Amino acid sequence: QVKLVESGGGLVQIGDSLRLSCAVFGRPWGFDNLGWFRQAPGKEREFVAGINWNGETTEYEESVKGRFTITRENSQNTMDLQMNNLKPEDTASYYCAGGPASGVLRDSKTYVMWGQGTQVTVSS
Repeated sequence: QVKLVESGGGLVQIGDSLRLSCAVFGRPWGFDNLGWFRQAPGKEREFVAGINWNGETTEYEESVKGRFTITRENSQNTMDLQMNNLKPEDTASYYCAGGPASGVLRDSKTYVMWGQGTQVTVSS
């Protein structure tokens, strides 16, 4: 059974850092595209960051550029999201997703597998 499992969420203060991880199970060759999305209460899910199969192409939502960094380790079938200088508006459930190379990194509809999510809360 293929599944994506997120970890690393938590409650932090403004300006703190967190590192989210996503592990792919049941699919040794992983996914070509990997992405992070988030959803805050009462809001639609939004793209946060995406990375292609070899890590050479990354994309970020405008508000996280310069603060978040997405990386992947194909040998371990994992992806990370380093989040620095966290702000209250970063509070959300964060989901990792996997999809084919033909997909668009920032388009949630092109991803075929999703994790259950991990909560990030930035306290003011």
